[in-house]
Amino acid sequence: MGIQLFAFDTPNGRKISVALEEMGLPYQVKVVNISKDDQFKPEFLKISPNNKIPAIIDADGPDGQAISVFESGAILIYLAEKTGQFLPSKGAARVAVLEWLMFQMGGFGPMPGQVHHFAGLNDQNDQRYGLKRFMAETLRLYGVMEKRLAQHTYFAGDLSIADFAILGWVWRHPRHQVDLAHYPHVKRWYELMMARPGVQRGFAVALK
Repeated sequence: MGIQLFAFDTPNGRKISVALEEMGLPYQVKVVNISKDDQFKPEFLKISPNNKIPAIIDADGPDGQAISVFESGAILIYLAEKTGQFLPSKGAARVAVLEWLMFQMGGFGPMPGQVHHFAGLNDQNDQRYGLKRFMAETLRLYGVMEKRLAQHTYFAGDLSIADFAILGWVWRHPRHQVDLAHYPHVKRWYELMMARPGVQRGFAVALK
């Protein structure tokens, strides 16, 4: 049966479809339509107790037993360790990948996600405070990435799951109201990533 990917067409969903393609793992997509509250169905809750996508079920998990994994960062680490790809096994290189993965999980995801929410409101009075607060932090995070990528081709040295995680959110830069021309190193990295065949396949997968 391989891996079942439960996802929707969001940055967090795309992280995993890109990783699966880059790692060459066979998988089947199970669309969880969050616009119709599919994430709250009891059968999905069994594998994702936080009612969030993405989640996976791997029929060939540890010791040959099926396993379900929720939270995109945990899924990326699981898949990297399963395949031995895109996450060094030890040392400073592994720490760097985990640092930048947590940067995405803790900041460059929650903050632009709030920008998405407030930008989508129709009432400008409702928009104003939220956009001011979360846009400022989103732009600061783009600045952090710009400085890092001025010195590195990828976020943690070699291509890694940290790049897949961050890519899912930079992909939505138009919704962040961010012009990548203002961040030339981020723009260079983004174009490099989007040119990869595995990434292109990951974004072409139907998730809705």
